[in-house]
Amino acid sequence: MSTNKYSTHDTNHGLTRSTSVLSLGTLGSRVLGFIRDVILAKFLGTTFQADAFFVAFRIPNLLRDVVGEGAMNSSVVPVISEYAHQDDKLKLWRFLSVVFILALMVLSLLTILGIIFSPLIVRIIAPGFIVEPEKLALTIRLTRLMFPYLIFIGLTAYGMGILYTFRSFIVPALGPCFLNIAVIASALLAVAFGKDLVLFLAVGVLVGGVLQLLAQALPIFRKGVRFRLPKTLNHPGAKKVGRLLLPRLFGSAVYQLTVFVDTFCASLAFAVGLGGISAIYYSNRILQFPMGLFGIALASATLPTLSAFAARNDMQEFKRTFIFALKSLMLIMLPMSVFLVLFSTPIIRVLFERGEFSAYSTSITSWALSFYALGLFCFAGIKIMVTSFHALQDTATPAKVAGACLVLNVFLNLILMGPLKIGGIALASSISATVDFVVLFFILNRRLKGFDQGLMLYGLKILLAATLMGAVALSTWKALPLESEILKLIAIAVINPIVFLTGCFVLKIQQAQNLLKWISRKP
Repeated sequence: MSTNKYSTHDTNHGLTRSTSVLSLGTLGSRVLGFIRDVILAKFLGTTFQADAFFVAFRIPNLLRDVVGEGAMNSSVVPVISEYAHQDDKLKLWRFLSVVFILALMVLSLLTILGIIFSPLIVRIIAPGFIVEPEKLALTIRLTRLMFPYLIFIGLTAYGMGILYTFRSFIVPALGPCFLNIAVIASALLAVAFGKDLVLFLAVGVLVGGVLQLLAQALPIFRKGVRFRLPKTLNHPGAKKVGRLLLPRLFGSAVYQLTVFVDTFCASLAFAVGLGGISAIYYSNRILQFPMGLFGIALASATLPTLSAFAARNDMQEFKRTFIFALKSLMLIMLPMSVFLVLFSTPIIRVLFERGEFSAYSTSITSWALSFYALGLFCFAGIKIMVTSFHALQDTATPAKVAGACLVLNVFLNLILMGPLKIGGIALASSISATVDFVVLFFILNRRLKGFDQGLMLYGLKILLAATLMGAVALSTWKALPLESEILKLIAIAVINPIVFLTGCFVLKIQQAQNLLKWISRKP
């Protein structure tokens, strides 16, 4: 029996509640994001202005994950957990202040360098733009304008890490809503007053970044956190963060290089067709909905819990929590993957096909989405795997595996983009993610001396129930006497959970019933 004062049931229930809070906040953000993308699709479609904006916005976001959101949380949260466990507030505040100053210095330097070298960066990220001077010039201009977003979102990520450690998830979950509101408002203002739409969008991104940062401040101070100007930046806790951060930076850089490779290939219109970058963007937006709502939310809620167990060296609870998170992810992502593969075309057509977003735009975007959806569980599963390694203060292993998978992704892109066009780029990413997940799982399984041996059977049962759901959904789609694809998708969305859960109960998948109990149980 574990000596931990929390039972496994309480831990899982707390994890489910934390994930639910993050999921609800993410749902609000995704709904606003969907509205944003509908507006962008209507007024920009897959035109060269759209490609320019998406590439320019992607560049500071590449760095955001490298030095901000992903790296910051994974390296800071475990160390904050250690200081919080010591119950010495003065030491904790001093540590947090030093890391804040260091983060501000690094982010500011990167922003200045990014603005100076924007022409070179854009040419490297999207070499296909070089033959189109107007698109290239617009992308460089937008990149320079949006680069300061890196400072705001990087510091926001640091604030999120602090709040996660104190089990405060509401504001971090709602933060992205501010970005979407700002971008939507800027787009509507530009259209209403006949202004340059993409320039207004760039300003909206900056305003959204400021709002996200300000939103973190109040709940952090309410937790009693006090930032003070440190006498020196030489701090043992900051050094430990640095040691954890360096391999995590490499891992994040590898992931962003994968995004770069996809963008590079998608910009080659002669190989994949026109509008490739926009198709990748819109298909990823659809994929990110379940990813953010369940996968990223679950990983974010899991990190402080696993870090606490690792700090107490309670590996039994660590393993139980990991397995619970992985099973919960399977329960959501596998049926979602089947749904997206089967109905990618009507989904894209209903959501985006209007204005500048043509039938051609729908065809290339849905083609990419169907191949991305094949790897949905592994894309999300990697988040849980990496979170587990980071909780153990091992940021090197996920980085090494990611580096090997980057090479695989490049190789697969070159092979698949010829016959499958934009779909080949998506399929290469899905295959690489699957390999990444499997390798990390086996390494962690060996390190922790084995997981529940029923995990493989559990996954097969979920997949069987999801396949049954897909078969019923296809038959229902063909049989429904409705012309409106919107109504048909709504009908499928209602029927699918019923069929899937029925299959789960027939196959005696306890996790489905347990999750409902944990969600409905009062704290």
